[in-house]
Amino acid sequence: MSNNPVCWFEIYVQDMARARAFYESVFSVTLEPLDNPDFELWAFPANMAGAGAGGALVRMPGLSSGGNSTIVYFACDDCAVEEARVRECGGRIQRSKTSIGDYGFMALAIDTEGNMFGLHSMQ
Repeated sequence: MSNNPVCWFEIYVQDMARARAFYESVFSVTLEPLDNPDFELWAFPANMAGAGAGGALVRMPGLSSGGNSTIVYFACDDCAVEEARVRECGGRIQRSKTSIGDYGFMALAIDTEGNMFGLHSMQ
């Protein structure tokens, strides 16, 4: 296994339009559709040749959102900014911005589909 072993993530959703609006607003990005005949995917901006992980929102019959035990952390300049947007966009904050010592700061949020995700920044 190499360093930075995560190469892709998926966040399962029930209402794609609502979930897209939430993530596009919180992170000020535009998600792009990925072609798949079996389920709906909208990808976050990614450079698949660079470091870090790309990922997508996924709506797949038979798979529910929320209640999972994996947390994806999004890199931020200052996670307090995105934390404020989470509330504005209909999400909830599980844990407000908290120092994790030499490793920066983190916050935990819950999206409009019930999925928990993390925010991380060094300031």
